[in-house]
Amino acid sequence: MEFQSADQILSELKIKQYHPVYFLTGDEAYYIDLVSDYIQEHVLDEAEKTFNLTVLYGKETDALTVMNAAKRFPMMSSHQVVIVKEAQELKDIENLVHYIENPLASTLLVLDYKYKKPDKRKKVFKSILKNSAYLESKKLYDDKVPGWISAYLSAKNISIEPKASVLLVEFLGSDLSKIANELDKLIISLEEGEKRITPELIERNIGISKDYNNFELQNALGRRDVVKANRIILAFAENQKSHPLVLTVTTLYNYFSKVLIYYWIEDKSRDNVADKLGVRPFFVKDYVQAARNYNPTKVIGIISILREYDLKSKGYGGVAIAPGDIMKEMIYKILH
Repeated sequence: MEFQSADQILSELKIKQYHPVYFLTGDEAYYIDLVSDYIQEHVLDEAEKTFNLTVLYGKETDALTVMNAAKRFPMMSSHQVVIVKEAQELKDIENLVHYIENPLASTLLVLDYKYKKPDKRKKVFKSILKNSAYLESKKLYDDKVPGWISAYLSAKNISIEPKASVLLVEFLGSDLSKIANELDKLIISLEEGEKRITPELIERNIGISKDYNNFELQNALGRRDVVKANRIILAFAENQKSHPLVLTVTTLYNYFSKVLIYYWIEDKSRDNVADKLGVRPFFVKDYVQAARNYNPTKVIGIISILREYDLKSKGYGGVAIAPGDIMKEMIYKILH
């Protein structure tokens, strides 16, 4: 059986087209939980769940227990559901091969196999590949997450300002479960009739400053706005726990690397530049502005500065410098 997307599996479930085995694996827990939770909540009605829903945990069970549960026939229902959470912790998972090769049609066996790659050379995983609805849930690259956020909100008839998406990604990373949770909170906090999430809303409800963050810092540097860049870096230096130096260096390194790439893009139309840089079209103007303010030689020098201060932040060079002072010194060298 070919790999399926979460949307494909959910579409089948909604029309009651069931598979005897669901193998949900990958580094991105969001889609695994989305499918697993849907099966747990919707395949059986509340009365049927009493006798026909079994939830096991890999650390606390074994293959024999899972198989015995899966081999039971449903009571007063057409199906039963057996979910094994943390299935990657099931020490004798290889023994499930006997059931996977001949599963019971009236059972939906769901294996939540997170954060660990299945060894596809083993017989059990070969059998799973052949006989299950197989979801491989991969982490999104950071530059794809703002688009995911827009799509998530669009499905709920809500929009989001581009800067607001970037703030969420900077604060939460690419963990879709965390992001979805915060988005749901933001939707609830919207005033009646409001349909747009703004940086101000995020600042009020999540505590991310709309003015003092790495996104605003990179744009201030791109515009060579000395006053604003220094104001931001002073705020960072005073609150290093919320603004770790390593994250700032990484963000600026990625930003100026894209500025350098911009110089060599022949077709400088907005959509083509956005595609080549891996950013949303709305932000292309920021890279155009930076390219006007810094020539290629200067950008290469900035990237070298960022490498130097990345090493300093890790204690290389033999001179102990406070992280706040490293930040100020680094920004001074970038601007001058």
